[in-house]
Amino acid sequence: MPLKERISAFDGLDITDDQREILEAIREFVDREIIPVAKELEAKDEFPTAIVEGLRDMGAFGMRIPTEYGGLGLDLVTYALAIAELTRGWMAVSGIVNGQYIVGGMIAAHGSDEQKAAYLPRLAAGEIRSCFSMTEPGAGSDVQSIITTARREGDEFVINGAKMWVTNGDRASVIALLVKTDPDAQPRHAGMTALLVDKEPLVAQQGGLTVSPPLGKLGYHGVESVELAFDDFRVPVSCVLGGEEKIGQGFYQMMSGIETGRINVASRGLGISLRALELSLEYAQQREAFGKPIAYHQLIQKKIADMATRIEASKHLILAAARKKDMGGRADVEAGMAKLYATETCQRCAEEAMRIFGGYGYSTEYEVERLYRDAPLMMIGEGSNEIQETIIAKGLLKRHELT
Repeated sequence: MPLKERISAFDGLDITDDQREILEAIREFVDREIIPVAKELEAKDEFPTAIVEGLRDMGAFGMRIPTEYGGLGLDLVTYALAIAELTRGWMAVSGIVNGQYIVGGMIAAHGSDEQKAAYLPRLAAGEIRSCFSMTEPGAGSDVQSIITTARREGDEFVINGAKMWVTNGDRASVIALLVKTDPDAQPRHAGMTALLVDKEPLVAQQGGLTVSPPLGKLGYHGVESVELAFDDFRVPVSCVLGGEEKIGQGFYQMMSGIETGRINVASRGLGISLRALELSLEYAQQREAFGKPIAYHQLIQKKIADMATRIEASKHLILAAARKKDMGGRADVEAGMAKLYATETCQRCAEEAMRIFGGYGYSTEYEVERLYRDAPLMMIGEGSNEIQETIIAKGLLKRHELT
């Protein structure tokens, strides 16, 4: 039985009528096209082709791409709330959109005119997919420890190394790839370069690039995560993000993508939390124990109150980070706070929902167990929450150092 008043990512927030109209359309799409099929597709780890086509028709892949390149040019606040709504339906769907968001944003901010013209219209239209490739088998949050190299030979780079946990890596046509072009540089980040590497989608072996089969995962089914192995893979020097003069600036370019990416992960955490609360409210008012619905037992009410309060706090942290970024400011501290709090909240809400559902929450017949499997990734992705605590503290100390 549905709730009389819906729960959404944007209820109670100070947003414009235009923003609300966009978000309502996305919410209706989620309720109509995603939630009814997510359980079956997730169980089979099946790529949601029909959902992706629907999102493409809505222009969702171009939400953050400038209008002059065929995108919608939405502000980050609207995008962040849209991602929360998509995740409320199924986290895999927001992961599919996210690749376009990060890579498209990097190209829009740092790409040459030629790169913008070549990639942005096709990314906005959903004609091609993209992936962000930074993590390696031995380097996750410690980005400067990557060992994938690009050795220059004339007008080409020869790439050797491996990247791990590349979401959308199989279906992508372009990879935003972080490599070391000067492994001996000091400081280490000065030797890093971001490349835009073209590849054929759904082709396992192409030249010196090998795309692994999808990696097995606890959750986050429906969207592939793969390993990319480079063995003397050749690309033109012109694929440097921003052009040849930007060699050595890849660390800062990729970090700009990560900063907004952390707001995105916070939004995905919010989406999981919203769905956990929504399902808990429905179930608690229908399930009876000791002569009355469990919603009217005080311990269940405590869980619901805690979930709802943390969700509201998450919304406002995300909003603050997104608005600061929209105004052109550095939002490393705010994005870290939003990511830390919203993803810890989503883990807590998923667990509390399972407790409210009791034994049924452990059954694959109910959606709650999927939320419980998807939530932990949000605390790890885009820099673990332990790393976020360090970023927040260092950022605050730098802003407020003694005179």
